[in-house]
Amino acid sequence: MRLAVNIDHIATIREARKADEPDPVAAAVLCELAGAQGITVHLRSDRRHIQDRDVELLRKTATTHLNVEMAATSEMVRIAQTIKPHRVTLVPERRDELTTEGGLDVALHAGNIDSVVKQLLEANIDVSIFVDPDLEQIRTCHKIGTPKIEINTGKYADSWNARGRWQAEIEKVSLAARAAKKLGLGVFAGHGLTYRNIDAIAWIAEIEELNIGHSIIARAALVGLDKAVREMVELMRNPRRLPGK
Repeated sequence: MRLAVNIDHIATIREARKADEPDPVAAAVLCELAGAQGITVHLRSDRRHIQDRDVELLRKTATTHLNVEMAATSEMVRIAQTIKPHRVTLVPERRDELTTEGGLDVALHAGNIDSVVKQLLEANIDVSIFVDPDLEQIRTCHKIGTPKIEINTGKYADSWNARGRWQAEIEKVSLAARAAKKLGLGVFAGHGLTYRNIDAIAWIAEIEELNIGHSIIARAALVGLDKAVREMVELMRNPRRLPGK
């Protein structure tokens, strides 16, 4: 299982003062040196953190792979076709949200998403779609020819943090991962994952990659980015035992 670090919040700190630092490109280099096997950024329509120039520079400097999260819009497709990141992950986006609130409803918007996926694949850009652990959504992703999905772990994370029925939520993620794998899809996961709740996800063999951002950047503020990334990589490689494991 690989770790891709989302460095959006390095840019959030920079944009709070409209300054030159901290630099997301420098952060990406440190993450890769510490063992991260991918870099993820979300180029939002409002440019609240990551800017177009960041993506351009990251594409030139990332030595692992660059995954750019973006909305399924014509503007974002044009940017992706120009910069050509290694992968685009299509995500839902609302201007007033603090962070992505759920998976993309592929079943509802299949026509538009199908067109966007085809345009990206024709530009030789790998494509993933961020979806909830819902079998209908996964089947639709497969039907429109999406090669990979990223399963939204937000509800699992929320239930774990609230000491709720996290076992039921992790089972949904596990079932979704197995179903996607059987369809031949690449399987990633992410959203709300932390050093405390990573173990149950790390036990799911079908998941190839985790995208984790806020928790690592928050930890880095206290112990440094190198140590924060190394700690997460170690937890993923050696998850703690859970009941029934």
